[in-house]
Amino acid sequence: MEGVLTPEIWIAVAERTGIPELRRTTREEPDYDKLMNYRIGIMDRHGITLSRIQEVIGGLEPLPGALDFLAEIRRRTQLIILSDTFEQFAQPLMRRMEWPTLFCHRLVVENDRITGYRLRLPDQKRRAVEALQALNYRVIAAGDSYNDTTMLGQADHGFLFHAPANVVREFPRFPALESYDDLLERITACL
Repeated sequence: MEGVLTPEIWIAVAERTGIPELRRTTREEPDYDKLMNYRIGIMDRHGITLSRIQEVIGGLEPLPGALDFLAEIRRRTQLIILSDTFEQFAQPLMRRMEWPTLFCHRLVVENDRITGYRLRLPDQKRRAVEALQALNYRVIAAGDSYNDTTMLGQADHGFLFHAPANVVREFPRFPALESYDDLLERITACL
């Protein structure tokens, strides 16, 4: 979701709070647990609450062209968003995108402070694709980060989209696309 359809939530939080350490995302850090524990530690040290993060998210809009892309995909096929975001973060963005199906994780919150997180499943994106394939669905996937690559590898067709150079370089087997028109064309060719 983030970086493909919406801005990166953590980057927006970093900009609004003035805490540059929160800019680190799965585009730079492949170990999700390490990244989340790093973020939780920073939020604790700086007193950043869930409601403060939700306030930032409430001001975000989908990326330019994302809503038209989603509408066109929905005219052609079903859509599920597999994301490593959290239920408590996603609601305002899901509303703006007309409530697509979202599979994501859940934060552990105590007195408005984020104290931990609960993964839906380890490697949930790949496992969701695997489960859909077990139901005889063909899956076309797109993502931009390290945490998307197992999903892309499991999918019948996988594409990098708006991926940083380091991810494109490390995963040359996935076509790297930069525009929604190109992604839509590739998806349509796979249907």
